[in-house]
Amino acid sequence: FFAEMLQKSIEQSENLEGKRKISDSDLELSTVRHQPEGLDQLQAQTKFTRKELQSLYRGFKNECPSGLVDEETFKSIYSQFFPQGDATTYAHFLFNAFDMDRNGSIRFEDFVIGLSVLLRGSVTEKLNWAFNLYDINKDGYITKEEMLAIMKSIYDMMGRYTYPCVRDEAPSEHVDKFFQKMDRNRDGVVTIEEFIETCQKDENIMNSMQLFENVI
Repeated sequence: FFAEMLQKSIEQSENLEGKRKISDSDLELSTVRHQPEGLDQLQAQTKFTRKELQSLYRGFKNECPSGLVDEETFKSIYSQFFPQGDATTYAHFLFNAFDMDRNGSIRFEDFVIGLSVLLRGSVTEKLNWAFNLYDINKDGYITKEEMLAIMKSIYDMMGRYTYPCVRDEAPSEHVDKFFQKMDRNRDGVVTIEEFIETCQKDENIMNSMQLFENVI
């Protein structure tokens, strides 16, 4: 999803580049609710080039002229990429993972910093981001209920008519297997250390994480 968005933004930028010069002023808006940080700062905080940041901002501005994305807008945009299922719940969890200051909206800075990790981050950086997604209440731990909620939302989003057909009990079985491996001290929760260590050492879990990468 986000890889497609990045590619689309770059293509749109290339089509427009011959018509007008792209400059730092592209990151300045006169009638917006939020003005993003400067290009230099964002380039230092992410793994995107200056041109990619300009392209991403143009796409972001086209979708959200106010400079902020609320949850309903995010759900609407995201759901377009998964018409075969119901992406509403997963989009809600994903929105909360991007909304770093928990104020109900995503700034351009939030978006590109998260996007940089997802597309170009190290394995550890991606796993840290994934942990934050699964930690729904942001208390620093993942419970089995939280993991199941995320997993069910992914299955709902992928659709009931996928092939091979997914059984209703599949998400619960998936979570039981994962949680048993991750909760090493059997205290009923998974810490960030347990999550990262287990994922990095277990080839099956890392392969399963590809499902996660395919839906972000």
